[in-house]
Amino acid sequence: MDLIHTFLNLAAPPFTFFSLMFLLPPFQIFKFFLSVLGTLFSEDVAGKVVVITGASSGIGESLAYEYAKRGACLVLAARRERSLQEVAETARDCGSPDVVVVRADVSKVEDCRKIIDHTMNHFGRLDHLVNNAGITSVAMLEEVDDVTDFRAIMDVNFWGFVYMTRFAAPYLRNSRGRIVVISSSASWLPSPRMSFYNASKAAIAQFFETLRVEFGPDIGITLVTPGFIESELTQGKFLNKEGKLVVDQEMRDVQVNMFPVQRVESCAKSIVRSAIRGERYLTEPAWVRVTHLWKLFMPEAMEWMYRLMYITGPGEESEAAFGKKVLDYTGAKHLLYPESVHTPETKME
Repeated sequence: MDLIHTFLNLAAPPFTFFSLMFLLPPFQIFKFFLSVLGTLFSEDVAGKVVVITGASSGIGESLAYEYAKRGACLVLAARRERSLQEVAETARDCGSPDVVVVRADVSKVEDCRKIIDHTMNHFGRLDHLVNNAGITSVAMLEEVDDVTDFRAIMDVNFWGFVYMTRFAAPYLRNSRGRIVVISSSASWLPSPRMSFYNASKAAIAQFFETLRVEFGPDIGITLVTPGFIESELTQGKFLNKEGKLVVDQEMRDVQVNMFPVQRVESCAKSIVRSAIRGERYLTEPAWVRVTHLWKLFMPEAMEWMYRLMYITGPGEESEAAFGKKVLDYTGAKHLLYPESVHTPETKME
């Protein structure tokens, strides 16, 4: 057995290198051809049924409006029913012929079953499932007294997606539908104080990469990895080191730092456009993709940059981070953050 591994250790790298030299160019041409076909023959979602979790605000809310403009019927799910009703009314005004609201917490398996059952009872079909609901936390691991306070991160960000997908899968097979997965560039970026959130997004990415193999061509999957997008998260809503949900814009400035925040409407348009074209991946904004290359080829440089911008010295408060100081002294926040991110309008529910 050791001899086999020794042979593979020697043979696999050069074999892979020369294979990529010959196979990668025609494969990229083939992918470009598929992309053109997807653009020319985009899916018409008018009259089709789309389920969106986390639809009461942020990306989920804007996705509801984008699908509504294309004539899709919507099932909107979230914990805040009053906000959902407001989103539903706007979606109807945008052009959706039928909008259903389901108050649900995706961390609870029975609530996820309820969303899908309600969808099938009302519409009798399901075409797109948008897994979007999510929460985040901001705390250094060693600041946390009870790590079990952060189980909610995985319960919502990972298990919520798993539950929804399991219950929706048979109906999506029947319609040859699509799953839109809102993961995050945090799945590869080692942002300090966000270890639980980063891990949940990495888990989601690998889970759905595996489902591509299991589902085959029956169910399409569009994996979305956004950077910082205008939302409640970028308004400073997160679990703190005590595991309590707070709105803290000072800490938000530390975490978002010098990264520009994209407007949510632009992100939502790109996501729906990518989904109806049948694309497998979308990173929004597109420039964030280059950070994956930095992580892959120069991880030490990326770690050094994060420590410089985010980590403070012994005895210093988190707000003393270098990136936060630059943000405050230069006034760059007003250039990098949309106006809605400046004002704490986030509801504590």
